[in-house]
Amino acid sequence: MSGIDRISELPECLLTQILTYLPTKQSVQTSVLSTRWKNLYLSVPGLDLDCSVAPYDDADEEVLLSFLSSIDRLLEFSPESCLFKVKVKCKNTMMDRFWGRIGTMINRGTQHLDVESSTYYVEEGTVPYPIVFFMPTNLYTSRTLVYLKVSSWGLVDSGFVFMPCLRFMHLEEVKWHLVEELTLLRDMDDYVVTYEEFMVIRLRSQSLKRFYMPPLRNGWNGKSWVKCTLEIDAPGLEHMSLGEDQFDSIVVKNLTSLLLAELDIKFFVGFDVIFNPLNLANSNEIRDFLNGILSVRHMIISAKTVKALEYYSQAEMIPKFNNLSRLQTVFHSNLLQFLPAFLECCPNLKHLILKVVHSEEMKEGLELIDVPRCVLSTLECVEIQEKLEWEEGKMKATSYFLGNSAVLKKLILSPTAYNPRDVVESEICDKVNELTKRSPGCEIIIRAMKED
Repeated sequence: MSGIDRISELPECLLTQILTYLPTKQSVQTSVLSTRWKNLYLSVPGLDLDCSVAPYDDADEEVLLSFLSSIDRLLEFSPESCLFKVKVKCKNTMMDRFWGRIGTMINRGTQHLDVESSTYYVEEGTVPYPIVFFMPTNLYTSRTLVYLKVSSWGLVDSGFVFMPCLRFMHLEEVKWHLVEELTLLRDMDDYVVTYEEFMVIRLRSQSLKRFYMPPLRNGWNGKSWVKCTLEIDAPGLEHMSLGEDQFDSIVVKNLTSLLLAELDIKFFVGFDVIFNPLNLANSNEIRDFLNGILSVRHMIISAKTVKALEYYSQAEMIPKFNNLSRLQTVFHSNLLQFLPAFLECCPNLKHLILKVVHSEEMKEGLELIDVPRCVLSTLECVEIQEKLEWEEGKMKATSYFLGNSAVLKKLILSPTAYNPRDVVESEICDKVNELTKRSPGCEIIIRAMKED
C-alpha cells in the first residue's frame, strides 16, 4: 500500500483544520504538494504571521510588496468566511502596512486575536519619542472576539466599547490616547504620537471577567514610561490583577462582582516617590480606590502595597472589607506593628497567608498587642512563611496568632532560611508547641520551603 496519499483523500474541511496548526508561511508552502493542495491554504480559517524575522524584518520594498500582496490574496479569498484565529507579529516599521489589514481581519469574525509589535524611539534633539501606531477602531465593537492580546500597539478611547463575547484580555506595553483627539487620529495616515499625549486608560465592559495588567515588561528605562491614569468600570469583573509601574493614578467603578484582587501597587506620584499621607489629593485617591473594591472576597497584596497602606493609615482609616474571607500578603518585619491595625479592616477573615520578610531594620522589643476582631472570632486557618529563629522575641507572627486566635483550627508554618538536614520537623513542632496556644484544638502543620 506504499505510495498512497491518504491524507489528501481527507475532506477539505478537515485538511484546512489541520493547516490551522501551522504558521501561515508553512501553510502556503503546502500548495506545491499537488493539485489537490494548490488552493487549500486560502480556505484556512486563521492566520499566523511572523514578520519580525527574515526575510521580512529587513526586506526591500519589492519583497514587502510581494509579501503584502499574498496577505491581501488570503484576505480577499472567500471574504464572507470567518477567520477564527489571527496571530500577527511584526516590527514597528511594518505596523503602518498592517493597520488596515488587521481591521479587515477583525471584520471577518475573528474570535482569537493576538497582535504583537515592538516599540522603537526617534530622537528629537536630546529627547527620545516613541513611535506609536493605533489598532483600528472596529476592534472596540467586535461582536465575535473572545480572546484579545495586544502588545506594543496604541489604543484610542473610542467613546464607546461593545465587545459582548470578550472573556480574556491581555494588554502589554500598550499606549493610549484621549477621546478628544480621536477624530484627528482617524484622519492620520501614520499614527505617530509623542508620549506626553497619553493620559488615560479607560476600561469599560459589562461582560469582562478577568483583567490582568502587569508592570512594564522591562521595568522603567527612563524613556518607556507613560504618565497615565487607569480607569476601570466593569460590573462583571471577578479577577483583577494590577501592577502599577505605568500608572500614576487608578480609578475603579462598579466592581460589584469582584472575587479576587491582586495588588502590586504603591499609589505613587512618580518613580521612586512614595505616597505622601499629608497630600489630600493622594489620600482621596487611595480612599476612593479602596472603597471601590470593598466587595472583594480574596486579596493578594504585595509588600509595597502594604507599605503604601501603612503610610495611608497615618492620614485616614482604612475602610473595612466585610466580604473578605481570604488574604495573602507580605510584611517586612519592620512593618509588623501595622499588622493588627491592617487586620482590623478584615472583620470576617477566615484564611490568612502571611509571609514575613526579616530585615536589619526590625525594631527591638517589637510587641504585637492589639487583637483585631477577626483574630478573636473568625480566623480559622493561618499559614506563616517566616524565618526560623528560636531566640527570644523572634517569630513574632507565629506566637501572635497562636496566642490570640480563639477559633483557629489550623496553623501552617512554612519556615524559611533553614536547612532541613540540620533541623528536623519534630524539633520545629516541639518548639512551636512550647508557645502559648489559645485555641486548644488548633492543628499545627510544618511545611519546609526555601527562601526566595
